[in-house]
Amino acid sequence: MPVANRLPVPLQVTEGPQREVGGDRSIMAHPVSAFQAAYISIEVLIALVSVPGNILVIWAVKMNQALRDATFCFIVSLAVADVAVGALVIPLAIIINIGPQTEFYSCLMVACPVLILTESSILALLAIAVDRYLRVKIPVRYKSVVTPRRAAVAIACCWIVSFLVGLTPMFGWNNLNKMRRTQELNASHTEFVIKCQFETVISMEYMVYFNFFVWVLPPLLLMLLIYLEVFNLIRKQLNKKVSSSSNDPQKYYGKELKIAKSLALVLFLFALSWLPLHVLNCITLFCPSCETPHILTYIAIFLTHGNSAMNPIVYAFRIKKFRTAFLQIWNQYFCCKTNKNASTTTAELGN
Repeated sequence: MPVANRLPVPLQVTEGPQREVGGDRSIMAHPVSAFQAAYISIEVLIALVSVPGNILVIWAVKMNQALRDATFCFIVSLAVADVAVGALVIPLAIIINIGPQTEFYSCLMVACPVLILTESSILALLAIAVDRYLRVKIPVRYKSVVTPRRAAVAIACCWIVSFLVGLTPMFGWNNLNKMRRTQELNASHTEFVIKCQFETVISMEYMVYFNFFVWVLPPLLLMLLIYLEVFNLIRKQLNKKVSSSSNDPQKYYGKELKIAKSLALVLFLFALSWLPLHVLNCITLFCPSCETPHILTYIAIFLTHGNSAMNPIVYAFRIKKFRTAFLQIWNQYFCCKTNKNASTTTAELGN
């Protein structure tokens, strides 16, 4: 749940008519400080790495027939979520960090996309883990069980669940009533404008009890158990005394072990990137008097956003099929094209 600014701020509510800007009710935000400028620069850098890298992953799967099985379809779903983090969530995080004055539900709409994409990433990782388990548990029947149609249905279900979980605050589990009670406003007659901050609109009870304890932590623990079982099954197969005619099973499980290690690394990096911020959320909820150093909060935020840029790097260095596809794209669309243009220019100059 990368949030643009978890730092505690006093609730700011403005009643009555506001200055109209471009037809929308709003109040001009304060000038950007040097610290905010540094924050924005780092966020932009993360986005510039994340978006092209994950587009490259999607491109590689599209053009390489060897990357068309179910696992890589789930990886594409994960890459789509990571592209959206760089292209949508980070810009929205920058907006929230600046702290514009806006109406409550407008701010809530800015805060919810990150919740959707986080859940989508978790469910994609869970689907990948289950897929790898089936590949080593039922290798003979795998292709008849995990068909392209079933994989597509699983991906669609993951996104539907992600939208339901991420949009739950829009359905009412938010801080609106708490703010109304605090400000003693009549909800049916008075609208108000707030300084848009993540914790101003998103309930910490939702973030901890529902988002973290139900939809983040259990799937992560389940994936840990699945990968432990995957490695156990592969180890048993590789330790079997096999005859010289059994090279194919050994080769199959050896390849599965390499891919499983790479995807387990993706899961490990995801957990490492996301758990610190969820721990901070727990501290905020269970120990309201505890003060978290601001620098830790920003580090946690950068970790969550930066995770979207990590996966293409892991694929490039750890999975040979992806590395081959990346090199093919580079040679076909960038390197060779540049060389052709250079050769054409040289020929024209020679004439």
